[in-house]
Amino acid sequence: MGAEPTRAHGSAAGERPLLDVADLAVSFDNTSAPGAPRVQAVAGVNMSVFTRQTLAVVGESGCGKSVTAMSAMQLIPCPPGRYDRGTILFEGRDILSRSEREMLDIRGGKIAMIFQEPMTSLNPVYTIGDQIMEAVLLHQKVTPREAFDISVKSLEDVGIPKARERMEAYPHQFSGGMRQRVMIAMALACRPRLLLADEPTTALDVTIQAQILELLKQLQETRDMGMMLITHNLGVVAENADVVCVMYAGRVVEYARVFELFDRPLHPYTRALFASIPGVRDSKHRLTTVDEVVNDPAQFRKLPGADRGVVAWWPFMPADARPALMPGRDEYALHQIEPGRWVGCWRTEEIEGNPSPRPELTFRRSSAGAGSDAASGAGAAVPSAGAMRRSPAGTQ
Repeated sequence: MGAEPTRAHGSAAGERPLLDVADLAVSFDNTSAPGAPRVQAVAGVNMSVFTRQTLAVVGESGCGKSVTAMSAMQLIPCPPGRYDRGTILFEGRDILSRSEREMLDIRGGKIAMIFQEPMTSLNPVYTIGDQIMEAVLLHQKVTPREAFDISVKSLEDVGIPKARERMEAYPHQFSGGMRQRVMIAMALACRPRLLLADEPTTALDVTIQAQILELLKQLQETRDMGMMLITHNLGVVAENADVVCVMYAGRVVEYARVFELFDRPLHPYTRALFASIPGVRDSKHRLTTVDEVVNDPAQFRKLPGADRGVVAWWPFMPADARPALMPGRDEYALHQIEPGRWVGCWRTEEIEGNPSPRPELTFRRSSAGAGSDAASGAGAAVPSAGAMRRSPAGTQ
């Protein structure tokens, strides 16, 4: 694997990430025309998840969030997909180098995933109980009776009434929200070390959503579980995330602790996401759109060091507005703007001459004994919706 990478500011001495994604690139066949270039779904992603930590991955549809998560379980079909480069270390070993037999032990056991579409993730010809018990029997050394009891308890944990009776029901006998809860129960039944949650509460009403997210928090503490939370809901991010990774076009555009990101977003795309959130007290005739922010080249020259060539990266920036780039190198680089803050930037001479460590933040907002970063977040207020709306203005 080469030399040991530089440890980032914010990584506690001796603590290693549970999941460490380094320069991951994933592409797919392009069948639109003969000889067409491959579609680059993920283009050099870096992120990390520690035990008892929630990393929220946000960004619009198609930015590469789900592809990154599915790659961590080797679930990308190859072909048409292909892992072009990079590593995904789980417990110190590269997931992408493991055999299919090894992955059968990892999937569902050590790494579990809550998929985005509960309607299509359950087998319609098997009962709910059979599907949960299958995972438990595969990954735990228990008897069928013990597997049944574990499955019932997992259904009760996610708020399904009469769980013992519902074990005999089929997926079509559940509503969309109930099927989503079954998927969560199935993912948690085997006590995974890492949970990949792709929009885990999309089909749930707000009351059940809050209960599920609180349950996930409790399980993180009791089981030392790390979680990658993929969501479009910035309110869920504000309440539950420790670290936030903002993605666009298969790349990371901003990476920071949740409080710092909400208080002072740095990349124009992040600021645009916050600016487009409607507020109850806003009297605007129309909302601010993302395009209104990112189409202004001046927005990309507001980073510290802009006069030296630290310019935020954006794939649609006009050629005449782009800074001079290093020839023969990728135009993009994830740059550490300040301790604990990374922003996607154009690879200028300044960026190339000051290489940054990959992002690793051990921060946990409330965990006792989680290191110095945890202490720095203790007692901090959750960012409010008002703060979310004010943040972009504060960065102008």
